Order: sequence, then structure tokens, then C-alpha cells
Amino acid sequence: MNICVIYGGKSGEHEISLISAASIVRNISKENKVILIGINKEGKWYLQDQSEYERVLKDESSPLKITEDQAKLVTVIPGAGKDSFAVNGKSLSVDVVFPALHGTYGEDGTIQGLFEMADIPYVGCTPIASALTMDKEKAKMVLQSVGIPVVPYVCMKRHVMLNSSVYDDFLEATENELGYPMFVKPCCAGSSNGASKAKNRKELSFAIMEAFLWDDKVLIEKSINAREVECSVTGNSVTFASDNSVEEVVAYIPGEIKPTHTFYDFDAKYNDKNGAELLIPADISEEGIEKIRKTACAAYRTLDCTGLSRVDFFIDKDTHQVYLNEINSLPGFTSISMFPKMCDAAGLKYPQLIQLLIDQAIARYKAKKELQTSR
Repeated sequence: MNICVIYGGKSGEHEISLISAASIVRNISKENKVILIGINKEGKWYLQDQSEYERVLKDESSPLKITEDQAKLVTVIPGAGKDSFAVNGKSLSVDVVFPALHGTYGEDGTIQGLFEMADIPYVGCTPIASALTMDKEKAKMVLQSVGIPVVPYVCMKRHVMLNSSVYDDFLEATENELGYPMFVKPCCAGSSNGASKAKNRKELSFAIMEAFLWDDKVLIEKSINAREVECSVTGNSVTFASDNSVEEVVAYIPGEIKPTHTFYDFDAKYNDKNGAELLIPADISEEGIEKIRKTACAAYRTLDCTGLSRVDFFIDKDTHQVYLNEINSLPGFTSISMFPKMCDAAGLKYPQLIQLLIDQAIARYKAKKELQTSR
């Protein structure tokens, strides 16, 4: 089988993608042929030499690199199936795509839509599920509609910030509704890019300006004195048949993050090796673990997720209320990332996880091919 791993991307999480993709590549069965396509920060696609694949297999600590050879620019032919990706008019012959792309243009439904138009199987959520999980405001609205608790929030759109009188009124209403401190973050960004905590009006204004550098919508949330618990989920929630174990929706053993920083920000996640303590399983009761797993599956099904997602929760330390924080449809996939580690704790080892996701991608593609598209 020819498996194409696409990585990098026009995203604030470009560098994290290089690390995730390298881990994925090392754990794909050697029975398969691996094709590497690197997307630079301007959004151009480049086929990588086989030597890059061989290099990361030998150097287990190295991220993938992107060589921008203009003679190896990749073109996409919509509707061509396995021949959709080509270089200089020659097909790359891809059986399935494994996108290792985080954040904007990677897990927001845009590239998933391209794969759909190309008519090729791919790992992960569909365009609509990817877009919903990426947009924190819209995801909260859908989850609230089925009774899943979310942290109290308001959403500010750019037009509010551009009108001074409306902006001041908005801040006052937000202060009255949520109170300080608050967390401010872009609606559609990941890895805590542009996220910060505000303890007063001045800090709130600075935080809002920072968040608007990353998105045109900003989420402002009530600060919860909370524990952070995460849960890995796999499966095809829409096409799963009762006799098909490959596509079954499964929630794995939840893990807990104990940050040593003010909150689990980008620096704590990726730059400070002591930025957080990771506990698997989470230090909660068996009943609490089952509640997290059931809620994670319910949220996954509500948003029609497929392939994989990491579902993140807050547990209020004072009231013990469980809130669903967000759903990440293409979570970090490094060897030390929480998603594969939680699966591993449940007995699903990294190479088997990779194969499961590939099998699910092909199963969902086959199910969709049976649908009628014209009379």
C-alpha cells in the first residue's frame, strides 16, 4: 500500500507537525511504501526525496524537514483518486493519505475538503466535523444543544473591536457575565497560540488584541479552578456497523495534565520539558473515569467525528463539575503526546494505532463510495 504522509502547513503549529509526522512515519509498517509531501509556511506542496524518509528512520530524535525543490512541486487533480497527486505530470499513486497537519489549513476542514474532491481516502475527520471542532464557539453551541456542559463563554467578532463604543459596552457586559480572571483565545487556533489569561480590564484588552492576530473571532471564557483531563477517541461514528470492530467508537484511558506554568500554554507544551506532569490514568475515581469516557464518546458522536479526536475536559476543583473544554481532531502525534500515550495505556500500541487509523480511513471511504451522487 502507498501511504502519503502530508506535513508542515501554513499554520502556527507548523513545527509541531514536523515532529508528529516523523513519529507517524517511523511507526508505519515497513510493508508499505511511504510518500512524503511537505507543505511550507506559504502553503506550497513539495514531494520529498526517499532519503528524507530513510533519515528519520535512522535518527529517532529528529523531526522531518521540508526541501523546497521547485522541480518537485505537487499538483492536485480533482477526482483522479489514487492518481490525484502528481509531480511534473507523473502520478504519485497514493492509496491513502495520513495528514499530520495541526491547526489552520490542516485540521479545519480545508484540506479534508480537498481530499474529498480528489476522491482519495484520508485519516481523520470529515470536512464538516473538522471545521466544527476547530471552531471553539460553534463546537460549544452544538455540544450545549445536547446537554453537554461547557465552560461559560462569550465570543467577540472583529467588527466589535473595530467599533470603540460597541467594544467598551461589550467588555463591560463580559465582565459582568464572567468576572475576572478570564481566559482569552482565538476561536480557530491550536496549541494555545494567542491564548492568555486576563485578571483586569487592561490585561483583557491586551489579550484580545493578541488573540485577534490569529483569528477574526475570539473566545473569552470564565476562568475555572480546574484540573485538566483528556481522553483519546477513535472510530467512525457515522458509518460504524455493529459487526465492524475496525470502525467502532472507542474511548481510551483518560490522562491528566498538571501544568507547572500558570496554565498549559505553548511554552509548557513544547518548550519546557518540565512544563507539565502527565498522569495516565488520571487521578480520579473509576466512576469519574467512566463518566469522562462516556462523555467523550457522546461528544465525538454529536459532532460526527471519524478517525480520531482528543477530547479535553476541565474538572472544577471546588464543585467537581465536569466541563468539556474542546475537541482536537488532529492532536499532537509525537511519541510523547497524550493521544498515543492514552491509547498505549489501554493496550493499543503506537504502530497498531497507526494501522487502525489507516484501516478506518479506507473503511469510511468505501462506505461513502456506495452512496449515490447522481440519478
